[in-house]
Amino acid sequence: MRPDPVQVMHAATRPAAGAAAGPQLLIAGATGVLGNEVLRRLVGSSRFALTQVLAREPITEGLRGVRTLLVADDVPAHWPPARADVAVVLFDPPRMFYQRERALWTPAPAQLPALAHWLRRSGVRTLAIVLPHAPGRLPDALKRGLASLDEQAVAAQGFERLLILRSAQKPQDVRQAHPLARLAHWMLGVFKYMVPSSEQPVRAAKVAELLSAALRIAPPGIHVAAPELVWQAAQQDVITVARRWLG
Repeated sequence: MRPDPVQVMHAATRPAAGAAAGPQLLIAGATGVLGNEVLRRLVGSSRFALTQVLAREPITEGLRGVRTLLVADDVPAHWPPARADVAVVLFDPPRMFYQRERALWTPAPAQLPALAHWLRRSGVRTLAIVLPHAPGRLPDALKRGLASLDEQAVAAQGFERLLILRSAQKPQDVRQAHPLARLAHWMLGVFKYMVPSSEQPVRAAKVAELLSAALRIAPPGIHVAAPELVWQAAQQDVITVARRWLG
């Protein structure tokens, strides 16, 4: 007997057995290559009963267990509390040729303290932040700890687990209008090859894999992954590196 198409559609949208008891995930900044990889991996892990993605305007969800959470403006202090147990904050800018990504809400670094406060009001106990890191900008001590007053303000919100991954970002291409400026930019560009390999950008899939592993095994407390550790995770077994980091 052939199944009824209506029954098939209901089955496809019905939550999996036992999913209601699982934690709820909220992602801010599910855009760009990194946001797409993080969303795909965390949703595919089946560890979360529901995944909410912050958006500026309604979009049609294409993944089971994923919903959009509309925000009225760019001021998190104005938003009513949501409901989530785990939150991930990403700063990868949207790719404007993707219609879906243009509709999503992406935070700016200056909004991090206000966003963290709203997440805490929403019941979030575990917060993971992937921060873009410019090679050579931070001293070694700050790479492995809280590097700014904004990050200290986030830590003061009282999350049970706070994960900060500093992932080296690819330098932006700067186009100079004046020929002499272009020549100087080209001559100074040789210094970008002097950045240690351990601070070079890694593939977004590896960052997402490390983030997923850390969310699974991290104990309570504040855990900061320096760019060198993120690079090691891309070269070695991710689980081994995560356990050594969080050990």
